[in-house]
Amino acid sequence: MSRRIVGQVFAICAVLVLAGVLAGCGGGGGGPSVPSEKIAFTSDRDGNSEIYVMNSDGTAQANITNNAAVDWFPAFSSDGSKIAFVSDRDGNYEIYVMNSDGSGQTRLTNNAASDHLPSFSPDGSKIAFISDRDGNNEIYVMNSDGTAQTRLTNNAASDMAPAFSPDGSKIAFASYRDGNWEVYVMNSDGSGQTNLTNNAALDYLPAFSPDGSKIAFDSFRDDNDEIYVMNSDGTAPTNITNNAAVDYYPAFSPDGSKIAFTSYRDAEGEIYVMNSDGTAPTRLTNNAARDEHPAFGTASP
Repeated sequence: MSRRIVGQVFAICAVLVLAGVLAGCGGGGGGPSVPSEKIAFTSDRDGNSEIYVMNSDGTAQANITNNAAVDWFPAFSSDGSKIAFVSDRDGNYEIYVMNSDGSGQTRLTNNAASDHLPSFSPDGSKIAFISDRDGNNEIYVMNSDGTAQTRLTNNAASDMAPAFSPDGSKIAFASYRDGNWEVYVMNSDGSGQTNLTNNAALDYLPAFSPDGSKIAFDSFRDDNDEIYVMNSDGTAPTNITNNAAVDYYPAFSPDGSKIAFTSYRDAEGEIYVMNSDGTAPTRLTNNAARDEHPAFGTASP
């Protein structure tokens, strides 16, 4: 059981290591309102991994990349106008950006390495990502147009899954530098790298709450993958999913009241949403394909 779980949840790590690396709200009427938040996610329901977008209640699921390549790991800009993602359409994994409707797909990185897991800064000016261009996975940052690509971490271990704090001053990330995956935080210039979780279990895939007070993350400390939330200084880690299935890849809603995540509790991976305290988990996708890597965003104007 545990090896199957690790194999599923570490689809991210396996790729990185083994492969080299809204609709507008209607005015005044009595009809139901359209959710003002979107969720981007990865799905292989059309035969290969594509980026989809849906309303935050699961309605209006639409493929917005729609090509024969692998497209995955979407990340919204804070204003909802852009989505960064990863694609191998040019022969290896690179970071791309597009408008939130799928138009204007543009490559930002262009090298022989694997570049993965983009994360926008709160003001949209920067994108943090991981790259193995220097021999192992490290955290990099670049301008949102792809210029000024700069390495922030520099050690012999793998560093992955960067996530900006809401004020842009910090980046949470996962690192293997202590012999197992832990959640770290650093200043946005790469200084002050600090282990927040510091235990023998696997802890990874961090996500800041919108007010910066909490970090959600995935942990294997209960012998299967669960979503935990802790204070942003690493204190008070709490299991908020607590079931026998694989639950991973948390993402806070823009107002902080919800957390989207991937769960295997219904056999294949599906996108769920729950209250930020773990109550009321609700499935948003329901098909025989694998749906994963949710990312919340506001509806772009």
